[in-house]
Amino acid sequence: MKNLTAVFLTVFSTICWAQEKVTDSLETVKLDEIIVIGKKTSLHLKQPKSLTSVEEYLSQSSKVNMIKRGAYAWEPVLNNMTTERTVITIDGMRIFGACTDKMDPITSYVEVSNLSEATVASGQQASCHGAGIGGSVDLKRNHFSQKNKGWNGSFNSGFESNNLQKIIGASLGYNDSRFYTHIDFMHRNADNYKAGGNKEVAFSQFTKYNISANAGFSLNKKNILEASAIYDKATDIGYPALPMDVSLAEAKIISLSHKYMPDSGWMTYWETKGYFNSITHKMDDTKRPSVPIHMDMPGWSDTYGYYSKVKGKLNKHTFLADLNGFYNKSVAEMTMYPTDPAENLMFMYTWPDVRTLYNGLSLEDIIKISGSDQIRIGAAVGYQQNKVADDLELQSLRIFYPQMEASKNRFLKSFSGNYTKSLTQFEFGFGMAYAERAPSVSEGYGFYLYNSSDFYDYIGNPNLKNEKAIEGNFSLGFKTNRLTSKITGSYFYFSDYIIGKIDPNTLPMTIGASGTKRYEALENAGIFNTDFNLNYQFLDNWMLKTQLTYSLGKDDKGNNLPFISPIKYTAGIEYSNQKFNAGITALGNLTQDKFAVTYGQSKTSDYFIMGINAGYTFIWNQNNVKLQSGIENIFDKYYTTYADWNKIPRMGRNVFVNLVFSFR
Repeated sequence: MKNLTAVFLTVFSTICWAQEKVTDSLETVKLDEIIVIGKKTSLHLKQPKSLTSVEEYLSQSSKVNMIKRGAYAWEPVLNNMTTERTVITIDGMRIFGACTDKMDPITSYVEVSNLSEATVASGQQASCHGAGIGGSVDLKRNHFSQKNKGWNGSFNSGFESNNLQKIIGASLGYNDSRFYTHIDFMHRNADNYKAGGNKEVAFSQFTKYNISANAGFSLNKKNILEASAIYDKATDIGYPALPMDVSLAEAKIISLSHKYMPDSGWMTYWETKGYFNSITHKMDDTKRPSVPIHMDMPGWSDTYGYYSKVKGKLNKHTFLADLNGFYNKSVAEMTMYPTDPAENLMFMYTWPDVRTLYNGLSLEDIIKISGSDQIRIGAAVGYQQNKVADDLELQSLRIFYPQMEASKNRFLKSFSGNYTKSLTQFEFGFGMAYAERAPSVSEGYGFYLYNSSDFYDYIGNPNLKNEKAIEGNFSLGFKTNRLTSKITGSYFYFSDYIIGKIDPNTLPMTIGASGTKRYEALENAGIFNTDFNLNYQFLDNWMLKTQLTYSLGKDDKGNNLPFISPIKYTAGIEYSNQKFNAGITALGNLTQDKFAVTYGQSKTSDYFIMGINAGYTFIWNQNNVKLQSGIENIFDKYYTTYADWNKIPRMGRNVFVNLVFSFR
């Protein structure tokens, strides 16, 4: 009942406070489908909890949810689609995780202290480097202008009471008229967290180090060369929702780019970048008290990539052309150690050295028809080749698919069109899109991948067709000097929807598994999403924010699809002036009564939690000292959500303190 009351209050406040002002913390452009969190300054300096995780910041978007398997490295879900159907990049670079259980999403390899913004694009509203259906997330790191010359830097420190998380970091940079450089460091260490009622969640600890650096040199006023690097290392990571933990998650990411910025002519910007990244991920169960058989499961993913994108403007046309490609090598293996030392070790590849080559071209044109009307047209085409490089594992897969070839070529297409009309106070728009994607490495070539949520071993299918989707979307907004409100919606109709289906003729390999599933293509499926956002500024320094989302997903038999969010809501009131800020928030989900029983899910109860925060900025000798503090889950509610793997409970009451000292 209290959750229904919260939803009523959210909607009631949305109707009553019908005027809003867009702020940097949730700025929206292009039909509200591209959401920028933070802008121009470091992302964490714009938020009430300065040193929280990247995943928490992304959760502010009504398009994004998170699947949680522990306290670290949550999997982003965009438009209720997991990472197989979306594209996640760091500064436009394609990066692929090395874990077959998706315990290393790309978002885990950056830190909030070195990000300036996170751009969330729904569906085909923006082009990223590769083919996807659900949308894309581009994590953009801080960029430093030569206009602010001299030294700059910061010191970050934080503490959280629930899991005794200690946070410490620092950054240092130097800019002059021709050269700039910046380096950022962040370290986190956390013990097991406690759910509501002070119930400890075992195996939820983690330790993380992140170093980010870049340097640029201006050849002249129009040309800049920039080198960039990220090193991220996490150790001793517990995953309470899974049967194994992680001893090492390591990322090495480097890039070199050239930027050309002409001061006249039709071209406005041209950037070309080459990059390389190497991901190492090692699962192990040595710290678990009892396991049927000890296993090691390491994985590696190396990616070489490039892109060259040109932006221009000519008369009523604003256009973008993006040529991009990558070459990826993904390998994962499993070694089982029998309890009897006289028995032989058991070994197999779970990702059989799969090589993926992709090259694509995407084009976009925004046509200004009049002062209030514009059309956006986009199209992309790509060529992808997958090849199994290991002959032994090729023969293993041929047990299930005798006629399979070592390599498979695919052509991927997408196109979209949107119309937007902006009046004095109203804005509305609608659009259509078509997109295709190739099966992921796991879906195409996975070999006995155990899913601890439904207790099945999964086997890939290299013969899968491209998954296809037709998308329809709309938006309607109202804006005054004080209020901005907008409702958006999208419907995705899938053909050849890829999902695991029970194979009664194949025995499982994992001890205790219920059976085996093979990835197959459903004839069709559908996912509907809608969200409502409202910001209202009242008095001089007060802001009311509300958000309400609803989603529905069905397969071709009318069964509910897995991991589709129930009704979700948030509401909050914030106060801020030049030095002081404070806020109170409420958020929750309704009961998930449309759970996917066919795909191994069960009902999840509703929940409602509240939090408060306050902060003050001290000016000391022209330097800033920002102190932020707050309490999350004030009433220590014990709860779990539809997106918590195996129903692990969320964190209980948590008091946090963040301190950021910055100088220039």
